[in-house]
Amino acid sequence: MSQNLHAPFAEVQGGASLLLAFRAQPQRAVLILGGDQLAATRAFSALEADYTVVIMAHGGRASVCEELSWRADHAQLTIIDFATTLHEASTSNGTSSTFDDDIDAHALANYLDSHLNVSLVFVTETVLSSTPRRSRASAERLSAVCRARRVPVNITDTPVLCDFTLPAAHRVAGTPLQLAVATNGQGCRLGSRIRRELVARLPHDAGMAIARVGALRRLAGAHVDDETDAPTPNRPVAQRSPGASETDAERAVRRMRWVAQISEYWSYAHLATLTQEDMERLLSGDGPGLPFKTSGNERDAAAASSRHGLAVTPPAPRGRIFLVGSGPGHPGLLTVATRDILTQHADLVLSDKLVPEAVLALVPERVEVRIARKFPGNAEGAQQELMEAAVEAASRGLTVVRLKQGDPTVYGRAGEEILYFRERGFESVVVPGVSSALAGPVLAGIPVTQRGAAESFIVCTGVGRQGRDVVLPGYERARTLVILMGVARISQVLETLQMPESANRRDGHPYPAHMPIAIIERASMPDQRVIMSTLEHVVSALESSGAQRPPGMIVIGWSVLSLWGSGDVSVLDNGAEHGDEARVIRWLNGQRWRVVEGFNGDWGNLG
Repeated sequence: MSQNLHAPFAEVQGGASLLLAFRAQPQRAVLILGGDQLAATRAFSALEADYTVVIMAHGGRASVCEELSWRADHAQLTIIDFATTLHEASTSNGTSSTFDDDIDAHALANYLDSHLNVSLVFVTETVLSSTPRRSRASAERLSAVCRARRVPVNITDTPVLCDFTLPAAHRVAGTPLQLAVATNGQGCRLGSRIRRELVARLPHDAGMAIARVGALRRLAGAHVDDETDAPTPNRPVAQRSPGASETDAERAVRRMRWVAQISEYWSYAHLATLTQEDMERLLSGDGPGLPFKTSGNERDAAAASSRHGLAVTPPAPRGRIFLVGSGPGHPGLLTVATRDILTQHADLVLSDKLVPEAVLALVPERVEVRIARKFPGNAEGAQQELMEAAVEAASRGLTVVRLKQGDPTVYGRAGEEILYFRERGFESVVVPGVSSALAGPVLAGIPVTQRGAAESFIVCTGVGRQGRDVVLPGYERARTLVILMGVARISQVLETLQMPESANRRDGHPYPAHMPIAIIERASMPDQRVIMSTLEHVVSALESSGAQRPPGMIVIGWSVLSLWGSGDVSVLDNGAEHGDEARVIRWLNGQRWRVVEGFNGDWGNLG
């Protein structure tokens, strides 16, 4: 049949599902046949919709999954055995954990006939991965029992026997918002994927916006349903003269039109932050204001002469705070997100002092940049100063970038800033960065893990909060130890790692004096320097190499030598520890240390 291009109404295309959102009535129940994890998932969905939930399973309570048993213990649902639903249960041979088509069909029929409050039935024992799995013939009998009693039934993995299917759904916690994706039985797994992607793109305050609009609707007149009103929120409303009387119904209709207007035009952020006072002012008889900017006198006069004004001017912009990691230093190691934020969105950049000039040079000249005034004895004061500056600027509607080196959550104090900003009404956005704990060793030719040399790695700090000592990990042959912020205290660090008795400063065995160590300074920058030695000689190596080049980091472990020259990946072989001192001598070519200036020139030309 050819398509009528001039049809006055939309063409019907069959094959869709009628999507409904059921509201449970008092004492209405959902019956679930099965005790597996899918049954628990169905039960949870029904409980969230305020249904009474009954689980019917072979073997009763003893056969169901842990979640269903827990919910039964907490009186959230009821679990019964198929056998106990039969009138002749007293003459049965007890419970059974296997399917019997006749018994199961009769048990279901008995239960539905004696419990007329059952609204929906789910059968989960037919899921393809079930062991044992209910047969197709048994499922057909159960479906027939439900349909004979006009009770809708869903039988898992058997679409032809289903009166309804469940979409891939997501509920925004703490709000009325639910999203559902239906594939009409054509691709459940793909539907779940689509749901996840939709949820990821959902404005973070959409759920709360709906909650606040719901409160506004109730205040306006809940008996009026704006969702079934005109297809446009702009349908004309009869104009009224000032002081004219108005019935309760007329007032409710007018208010609901206002609700429809703001639902259509106001931002989620504005809707989500509506207070009770905002709502009352919005729905007041004098109107909440005008949609355009006017002088104070004009606004006052207009408010006095109109009862239909609607303020649709967006609220003053609210600023944002980004906690951004700038990587180890080289601009080429910035993430795309970080580069975009710095070059396109920032109004104010609050930078740690260790962020190199090459990164700060990317910030446009129009953007103000402040460097943390952190120096010995003033770290806490400077930190507080930056946090206060961020809140003050964000309160003025600015986009603030709190720029940190490496990754902001790896010893970057991001956590305390997140909580500080949240307490003051700003939910900061954390943008990960390439951590120097990983990038620094790589740029020095050191893998933190390497087959045959290191099976794991651990990252720790060399100095605790307010300068206190920290507990360092003990020696494990197959593990690499990465210490950040420890070069300035290297003598104390080495003492802790090697002392026979740790005195609660080391968790584990002492490190051998011939253990390979590398000090990596200014990783990824043109003046990068790597000092390679052993625990025994590294202090002398550092002192003889001239002034330190912060920031620096320490890497300790057999991975330090694993890729040097022809490499050495036999460290973890049986008995390899007997040749450790010889392998260290080969690695250092008979010297006590080695210093490597700069880094791979080809890589340095990138970015």
